[in-house]
Amino acid sequence: MLVEVDMRYRLMLGVGFAVGYILGSRAGRERYEQIKRMAQRVSDNPAVQETAGLMGAKVSKATGVARNKVSDVARNRLPFLRSANGWHSEEHDDTGTGWPDNQRTNAPY
Repeated sequence: MLVEVDMRYRLMLGVGFAVGYILGSRAGRERYEQIKRMAQRVSDNPAVQETAGLMGAKVSKATGVARNKVSDVARNRLPFLRSANGWHSEEHDDTGTGWPDNQRTNAPY
């Protein structure tokens, strides 16, 4: 008798999960479509488009400024990156190691 009650409980629990899943997925899909339509309306709004364009321009400007600052700091702190013509010099034989030529050794390693 205990086995019958246990099996009936498991069966009802499984049926409850299945019904809840089906009803939830239908309601969930409708809500998803509603949120999707609202997001599309917001993104199509001209004011939002203009603001996004302005923010994109500001981000581009800020990244350019940051890139220039980083390269200036690198030139000042890493003397072997400096040369008379900027980062690279025509007369410099680049070894690809990132170290100045005068510190290169003939060590086998």
